[in-house]
Amino acid sequence: MTNEDDNLSALAGEWLRRRGLKLVTAESCTGGLIGDWITNVPGSSDYYLGGVTAYSYEAKTALLGVPPGMLAQFGAVSEETVREMARGAREMLAEAYDPAGVVALAVSGIAGPGGALPGKPVGLTWIGLSGPGVERAHCFTWGGGRIENKRQSAREALRILIDFLQNSTREGV
Repeated sequence: MTNEDDNLSALAGEWLRRRGLKLVTAESCTGGLIGDWITNVPGSSDYYLGGVTAYSYEAKTALLGVPPGMLAQFGAVSEETVREMARGAREMLAEAYDPAGVVALAVSGIAGPGGALPGKPVGLTWIGLSGPGVERAHCFTWGGGRIENKRQSAREALRILIDFLQNSTREGV
């Protein structure tokens, strides 16, 4: 973890507090790295509810509600799947928390060195965000090795979260 990672995690926490929102994560290729970084910040239990590391198709389906047909049609590393992962993470806690107060980050990608598919190179990563009144998905292709690709994905997910929090109003979130 670098100073940049520490700073992103702390800034995400500050903005979650300002907006009065809770965070939940659904991670695949990052293997829980986002949750790890978030929980390195003292007091993160104020805003971080937890996360799911759903690495396999079966886990994505059973834990996050991603339809098997969607995975068969688009694959795990797709806009459709990452959006569904983020939705599923938010809905997972709907009984305990008002979904209007929860934002979810989801990440699915090909960290490497293997795993490339036709049209889906190593480093391809989709990051999704689902929150009250918003749903976004962003695509990136990293050029590093496995560990660096995971770190890049986690960093960018936090940047996407911070951007959302900084550029939204509480009423419009």
